[in-house]
Amino acid sequence: MTSTTGKVTIEAFADYAARHGRCELVNGEIRDMTPAGMRHGQITARLTSRLDSFAERHQLGDVLTGKTGFILEPDPPTVRAPDVAFIAAGTPTREHPTGFGQTPPDLCIEVLSPNDRAGEVAAKTRDWLRFGVRQVWIVDPQTRTVTIHHPDGHAQTLNEDQTLTGEDILPGFELRIAELFK
Repeated sequence: MTSTTGKVTIEAFADYAARHGRCELVNGEIRDMTPAGMRHGQITARLTSRLDSFAERHQLGDVLTGKTGFILEPDPPTVRAPDVAFIAAGTPTREHPTGFGQTPPDLCIEVLSPNDRAGEVAAKTRDWLRFGVRQVWIVDPQTRTVTIHHPDGHAQTLNEDQTLTGEDILPGFELRIAELFK
């Protein structure tokens, strides 16, 4: 991941991202991101598929992927993009003229890549929770765990012998952690 110097507006960032691909804007600085690897893609697709199928079947809301951008802060501008997001049905969503979401998703999911740094993942998790996200799931293929972060600071790590649930965000959703890492 590389970063630019100087402050960048949300509009300039949208233009840059359209030309250069995977990146985020953090406190006005563009951070280019390395493309995800095969394992990351497999796990993200598996999780997205299961969540989307469940949410659609029960009419619970929308699952977003493809690194959908959300404006967490207008000044200094911060636009983050989770690997997967869920917005509950009935949530009044707002969109910036650039197309970035301005409404917090209920759930953000990050699937770790080998080059992700712990400090950056922790900062991104804090950013999501401050923005109003109700839960952040950090999926770690290396340790074969999922850590669920809550706004009150509580975090719970589940191993592959346990079952991930949607709690009150996706009521009835269950997925054995081991199924993510097949």
